[in-house]
Amino acid sequence: MVSDSIGCRSDLGLQSGSSAVPQPPPIVFVVDDDVSVRESLEALIDSEGWRAQTFASAREFLSHPRIRAPSCLILDVNLPDLNGLDLQERISGDRIETPIIFITGYGDIPTTVKAMKAGAVEFLTKPFDEDSLLGAVRQAIDRSQAALRDEADLQALLDCYASLSRREREVMGLVVTGLLNKQVGFELGISEITVKAHRGRVMEKMKAGSLAELVTMSARLLSATAARG
Repeated sequence: MVSDSIGCRSDLGLQSGSSAVPQPPPIVFVVDDDVSVRESLEALIDSEGWRAQTFASAREFLSHPRIRAPSCLILDVNLPDLNGLDLQERISGDRIETPIIFITGYGDIPTTVKAMKAGAVEFLTKPFDEDSLLGAVRQAIDRSQAALRDEADLQALLDCYASLSRREREVMGLVVTGLLNKQVGFELGISEITVKAHRGRVMEKMKAGSLAELVTMSARLLSATAARG
């Protein structure tokens, strides 16, 4: 991850501090077709200071506007329309900020293994222990906050990179490979002094405190570009 000392960073107010803007409580989504389960979970979630939003089906959850905030999803495996595993597959690449906790009355090993391999935080069989569920929710919310911070860091880094001119990007691309200013100048057909000036602006705009930080930034930018296709 990009160093916290880098100025191209935004925490979305997720970290505590006296000057931080107060944030609304994390959201715990609940998808279960049993109204009694939804009501009991809503009461338990509210008692912990979180905010519960309940849904009777996977499609009802999917139709709800996406909220980019610390959150997690308590999801029943057996649902009347789209089952829990199908919903997990549908949102796994799109809502990484919403980790999933599975609950079911009919658990089996293959289903549990499939859910956990796909990234579920926990798989609990009804009736489950409240402390186990609350512990899983805390873990999921921590993961959600980390994912949102990471996303904010990456966006800040992309914004910094977007501020570079074409020539500055060319210089950066060569500098991070370990070439000296003189060698970069030879590759681009410009003077060493000009390379030095471009390099200084790259360091300033990227807010990199060292070449090592710039290399780390470049690697992350390449990784993000590859992930986005």
